[in-house]
Order: sequence, then structure tokens, then C-alpha cells
Amino acid sequence: MTIRAEDVTVSANSSGRKAAKPFFLVVFGGSGDLTHRKLIPAIFRLRCRGLLPEEMAVIAYARSENTDEAFRESQRSAVEKDCSGGAIDEDTWRQFASRLYYFRGSYDSPERMGGLDRRIEEIAGEMGGPDNRLYYLATPPGSFVPIVRALDEAGMAGKRKKGDGGWRRIVIEKPFGHDLASAQELNREVRAAFAEDQIYRIDHYLGKETVQNILVLRFANAIFEPIWNARYVDHVQITVSENLGLGGRGGYFDRAGILRDMVQNHIMHLLCLVAMEAPTSLDADAIRDEKVKLLRSLRPMQPTCAATGVVRAQYAAGRIDGEQVPGYRQEDGVAPDSNTETFLAMRVFVDNWRWSGVPFYIRTGKRLAAKRTEISVHFRPIPQVLFQLPPTGAQPPNVLTMRIQPDEGVAVQFQVKEPGAGLRIRPLKMDFRYAEGFRQSPPDAYERLLQDAALGEATLFTRSDEVEAAWRFVTPILEGCSRQKPEQMVEYAPGSWGPREADRLIAQWGARWHVR
Repeated sequence: MTIRAEDVTVSANSSGRKAAKPFFLVVFGGSGDLTHRKLIPAIFRLRCRGLLPEEMAVIAYARSENTDEAFRESQRSAVEKDCSGGAIDEDTWRQFASRLYYFRGSYDSPERMGGLDRRIEEIAGEMGGPDNRLYYLATPPGSFVPIVRALDEAGMAGKRKKGDGGWRRIVIEKPFGHDLASAQELNREVRAAFAEDQIYRIDHYLGKETVQNILVLRFANAIFEPIWNARYVDHVQITVSENLGLGGRGGYFDRAGILRDMVQNHIMHLLCLVAMEAPTSLDADAIRDEKVKLLRSLRPMQPTCAATGVVRAQYAAGRIDGEQVPGYRQEDGVAPDSNTETFLAMRVFVDNWRWSGVPFYIRTGKRLAAKRTEISVHFRPIPQVLFQLPPTGAQPPNVLTMRIQPDEGVAVQFQVKEPGAGLRIRPLKMDFRYAEGFRQSPPDAYERLLQDAALGEATLFTRSDEVEAAWRFVTPILEGCSRQKPEQMVEYAPGSWGPREADRLIAQWGARWHVR
């Protein structure tokens, strides 16, 4: 199959969105895996659909030696792989590749940044337009501050740009900080060079269609909002599981752990969207204001409570999908006495009028039974009359399930009478799948986020006070968990759904995990 631009072109107007103005995407860490595997394929798809201007250019900035031509050729393999083996139309690729450039330099050098600035101005002159710039930090977190400082000193940042060369925005990948203090310091550094409305803190989870649809499901359907509160909801579960291990990231992960890697960002976003109040509008700040209010309503967990009330575990050696895998402490880059968790489960409360007394159960881990991201809202049981009495009772509660991945969709479980004589009741699931309902798979998250950043649409990006509010809740838990001794860390079998302690945690509420 040959893939041509005209085969996938959709006008910007058909998507209901304005077209972005020509711009430069400057990717720091341009020789890395994120650029090769995610960013370049996403840009190619957007260009083919007519959702980014043809005049845009991509400049990969990295420390390794390379040339424009070699970089273009290396990215072609990434685009071909993304197309599932389909051949790329030569004219389409030639036009796209002509806008790919490479620039070598260190991340902390204002002089090399100045050279980059001059190179951009040369290309802008050839393109005949303003040099609007979207800086993308696809580097390890330790390079964030040096890059921002070098951009600022070279007069290329948002607050000190030279002349009227167009807009400046910066996209920063997670993790944004290591704890509350480091996040606050990083915010200070970035805001010294860029205004808040120029900063786009990215979490690819927010680009997923099903995550965005949480607000639509809640606030565009009158049947849900009246019962979305403590009067009708018994508890809420959020599961984010992975069946893979570390994937060569042992050194990084052993310093971070699943609490930093997943809970502080991905899961906090999901929790906010499920529990926040309705915003006054769809304006970016109106939505982000409500997310911050929700985070500030989380009941603080003292370090002493976290040390005993949070289930932490590491995967043991064993078999998963027929393959023998090492235990966490035997992985490359992991300390043999590591106290870092690969699994975490905990109970969270939101102390506001809507959710008073309703527990939110969070569970996440690696080397679990399946790759799954799912939110389930469990409603209260019906009264102890009629169908809760023999011979028909007791009936399982209604459950609303929002599947984020891999099988994106929404399901509702309710009770029905079985056909035939007598009164036999059983639960039935009404299931909606996005791939079937729209006859297409949801677009990649990076497509939406890159397009939004080019348009200056900040709704799906994290504001500084939201980052700090999430860290303010998580940091005491990190402190409490660090007090646990390595020998106290429990283990779980790879391919399972985690340790028994996680089952006992939710069983205290008379419930069990929905994903199992």
C-alpha cells in the first residue's frame, strides 16, 4: 500500500480548528528516541492531513555529529515504521524532508544557541515569513535548566527575543521536577525566561482522545452529572498497568519509582478530570483552575501514614507471556538493595462537598497482567428492599467504566431480567468502543499536543500551580515511603495484578479491583 498526502488530507476547517501559522519546531534532544519514535512521525501525519502549514520546519538540536541529509534519512525509517510497513509516496516525503534540519551544539552554550539563531534566520529568509518558534525539550530533565538559560542568554527566549521575529513557546516533557522543591525551582528558572502563557508542560496522557472525552461524558450528558457525587457514588477506581518491565530505563526508574513516574502526573490528571467541578467555560485557564482546586482539595497524607497505608511492591523473577524475566533488583541499572517501588496502591480522599467520604483507589505498576488504563465509577448498592432480598438479591452495584487504553471506550454495567419464566436477574454490560463507533482509531496523543502547542491552545498542558499542587500532595507520601526498609518491600509475581496487600487495601471498603 502506498501512502500519499492526498489519501489522508483533511482540511483544517473540517476539524473545526484554525490553521497554525508557519513556525519552526526546534527539538532539543533531536537525535533521541522520542524524536525518532514519536515527534517526527506525528509531525508527518499532521502535515499530510493539512493540519500544519507546509512552510513549517523542524530543526533537531543535539550534541552528536550529524548532517541534514543523514538526519533526514534516519527519520524516514521512523515514518515508514509508523506507517506499518506502507511505502511513503516519494513526492510527499521529499517535500517533508526538505524541511528537516540538524544543528549540533551543547545544551549549555549561549554561543551555539546564537549559531542556531542565525541558522533559523537564514531558513526564515528562504521561507519568506516570521520565525515563530516552538522549542521542544525532548531531553533528560537535567538538561532543562541549561537549555533555558542558554536560550535566554542568547536572546532567543520568550522575554528577551530580538526584534519582532514572531512568537516563542517552549514545550517541556515530564518529569517536571523530582519533588515539590525541585518543581518550584524549575518553575522559577523557566519563568525567568518565558512568560507562563508561553510554557507548555506536556503529559502525553492528556492528548489521548478518551482522556479528553471524560469531560464530555460528564458535562455534555444530563444523565451523569446529577449522580456524580457522594450521595450516589460508593467509590472510584483508577488502574494504570503495564505488562512491560523497565525497557532499558533501569538507571532512571530506580531514582524515580512508580510514584513519581506515574502517580504525580498521569494519574493525578485522570483524578482531576473525573472529580473536578464543571469549569465556567472551555477556556484553558477555566479548566485548569478547576483542576488546581481539585488537587488542593485532596486530603493530605502524613509521612507516617504513607509509611503504613500505601502498598508498595517490586516484581519478582518469574515468567510472563511465556518468557522468563528477572526480578526488579536483578535488572540492569537497579541497585541490588533498591527500595524503589514498581507497584503502588493507595486510597485517596477528596475533601470537598461533592466527594466527602468517597474513597478513590489508585493502582499502578509494571510487569502486571496486561497494559491497561481504566477508570471505574462504582455506584452505591440499591436499598435493601425488592431486588436486594431473596430470592433475587443481592445485586451487584452499577459501574461506569472509562477505558483509556488499549481498547478505548465507555461501558455501563446494569441489571436485567433474563428471558424466560421466573425472575432471574443478572448484570449486563452496554459497551461503546471508539474504534467501532467512529470506524477509526483515535489519533496519537502527540499529534494533538503538537498541533495545540503550534496554535497556542494550552488546555491540555499543565500550568505551574497545577504542577506544584500535585507535588504538594505527593511529596509527603514520598517522604513516608522512603522510611520503609528495603527488607519490608513486598514482591509480586510478574503477570499478576500485584501483591495480596493491594487486594486487602480495597477489601477494607467491601470492594475488589474492577480490573483483575
